[in-house]
Amino acid sequence: DPENPNNVILLYSGISRPKSMFGGNSGEWNREHVWAKSHGDFGNDPPCGTDAHHIRPTDVQVNALRGNLDFDNGGSPVSGAPGCYKDGDSFEPRDEVKGDVARMLFYMDVRYEGGNGELDLTVVDEVNTDPAPEHGKLSVLLEWHQQDPPDDFEMNRNEVIYSYQGNRNPFIDHPAPSHV
Repeated sequence: DPENPNNVILLYSGISRPKSMFGGNSGEWNREHVWAKSHGDFGNDPPCGTDAHHIRPTDVQVNALRGNLDFDNGGSPVSGAPGCYKDGDSFEPRDEVKGDVARMLFYMDVRYEGGNGELDLTVVDEVNTDPAPEHGKLSVLLEWHQQDPPDDFEMNRNEVIYSYQGNRNPFIDHPAPSHV
């Protein structure tokens, strides 16, 4: 949280929560793998499972509700995450982070191409892609990428990840449609 370095901002709710409240219980936060770990079955293993470009803090309950769903529009409101929606096969984040989610998935697609023993991750234009190393829904993610361009928070996060991980998300650096 740029306003309070002792806190983290939760991806789906936008709530600022103390870093010390990390855990697995109600009211705590945990790590959300935006490219769901089961979409390729990589768990918390490097490189995919530890890549900071797609790991974000979320409320424990909201993370559980999202589970391993693909991303798409629609559904019923998600308790604890105003502006988010969920149905049987997809999750829709709040408007302020839709582009962030899209760019994280695009990054994972271009970063992990199957070389060096890693998975070949692919963004596809469908849902219900688990357990394949695919995530969707491409047409919606492209819309979100355009509707919610990178903001200062996302650009700063890209810089911080670069300082630790040594690589960048090109969809944040160059968000023009020709790069998607």
